[in-house]
Amino acid sequence: MIAEEPRLDPGRVTELAQSLETELARLIVGQKELVRDTVIALVAGGHMLLEGVPGLGKTVLVRSLGQALTLSFARIQFTPDLMPADIVGTNVIREDKGRREFQYQAGPLFANLVLADEVNRATPKTQSALLEAMQERTVTVGTETRALPVPFFVLATQNPIELEGTYPLPEAQLDRFFFKSLVPFPSEEELLEIARRTTGNTTPQLKPVADAEAILAAHQVAREVPIAEHVLAYAGKLIMATHPDRTELDSVKRYVRFGASPRGLQTLVLAGKVRALLEGRYNVAFDDLIAVAHPALRHRVFLQFEAEADDVTADQLIDEVVEKTDKAKAAG
Repeated sequence: MIAEEPRLDPGRVTELAQSLETELARLIVGQKELVRDTVIALVAGGHMLLEGVPGLGKTVLVRSLGQALTLSFARIQFTPDLMPADIVGTNVIREDKGRREFQYQAGPLFANLVLADEVNRATPKTQSALLEAMQERTVTVGTETRALPVPFFVLATQNPIELEGTYPLPEAQLDRFFFKSLVPFPSEEELLEIARRTTGNTTPQLKPVADAEAILAAHQVAREVPIAEHVLAYAGKLIMATHPDRTELDSVKRYVRFGASPRGLQTLVLAGKVRALLEGRYNVAFDDLIAVAHPALRHRVFLQFEAEADDVTADQLIDEVVEKTDKAKAAG
């Protein structure tokens, strides 16, 4: 069956994404893979989780993204004493002409781009307040449900859970993040360039490259990118190979507690479509799926305690899954 042509020009999405990457590179030193992951998640309409030790520029990346997009922006600093009402809003009593009535006061979630800074420093009760917002794009206070602005994009940062004063994110909340990207320590050359850019008198000012309408149009085009059945079957094989009861890989059977969810397959396919557009193609290739496998799946593969004891990571297991999953068998 011949796929229908998109109603919007895919080249516009490619141009938008490349412009955004170029603009972010004016402020972000190196981190090309991280910037690419962020742009893919944005075009796909998914939320993103950044993990790294303090001082690596996670917050700077999100703040820079807000400067490069003409979208409403809000920052929430997560702390142990933060309450759910501080995020979603609450009903407050207002007095008007002698009458008292409840009036809703919106929380900072009512923005297009929300920075959830150090999200794993808040208690699980507060973390769970994000669940409905991230999945349904709504918040419920009392008996009334309110829609969040469109587009709605949560970009959360977290420190490794080994650090003192952090709480692991629940599996259900992790699964709602489109991507989880690890922020690496910069190279020596990049470290010196960071010092040059941040210890002078001037800081680059980013110019806006896209608005809400352009982002929503990009979401539509990304979903219209066709994927061949044998490529889709390969994506399904990758997901199945992460499950200990559905794989032939001994390492997965030994170290994995739960494999990637169906949402992981949806993420893999949609991220592959966006990457194809960013590469200037209007079809999904095997390489697109492989390129996005780590950020799409690393937070959806839950390990046994034995994996931590043997210093085995989800990324290592994903590498093996990709290596051992036969494209030819997926096509057959």
